[in-house]
Amino acid sequence: MPEIEIRPATLEDIPYLIDLEHGYTSEYVWQMDNQPLAGGFQVSFQSVRYPRSVKVDYPRPFIILQDNWHERAGLLVATLASEPIGYASLTLDQQNAAAWVTDLIVRRRLHRKGIGTALLLTSLDWAAEHDCREVVVAVQPKNHPAINLLRKLGFGFSGYKEHHFPNGDIGLFFSKDL
Repeated sequence: MPEIEIRPATLEDIPYLIDLEHGYTSEYVWQMDNQPLAGGFQVSFQSVRYPRSVKVDYPRPFIILQDNWHERAGLLVATLASEPIGYASLTLDQQNAAAWVTDLIVRRRLHRKGIGTALLLTSLDWAAEHDCREVVVAVQPKNHPAINLLRKLGFGFSGYKEHHFPNGDIGLFFSKDL
């Protein structure tokens, strides 16, 4: 397999990136359980297997990449033989010295080939170069493949927010200190 290159995106990359399939399939969901306790509550998440694999739509409109790609703090593209095959979109939260990976997309036929890992590791380097102390990624509870990848790379669960995504899904937050 030729070597993967990670570089900043250019205008010429955008049509290829928009054309990538942004949805995914999953066999598991992180199911939330909220239990009242004396004087408080306890929230836990448990990985639950679906009866069959489900197709999950991307939680936000990816077509806006066409119009606002240059406004993002960072847009890294993965290429294989000069063809764009994935990307990571980044924003900066300078008040909290954090970088957010808002999108992590890899061409479906190339999943589990190390491309997502390469994009995330390069995102960590990008964040360090921008004086960030942590990197945060929000994922849908159904995005079991991304959750596994984040945990493998040392990201820890750091919280959740109801209705985080434009489609109303919960956002599970994973973060890693730099």
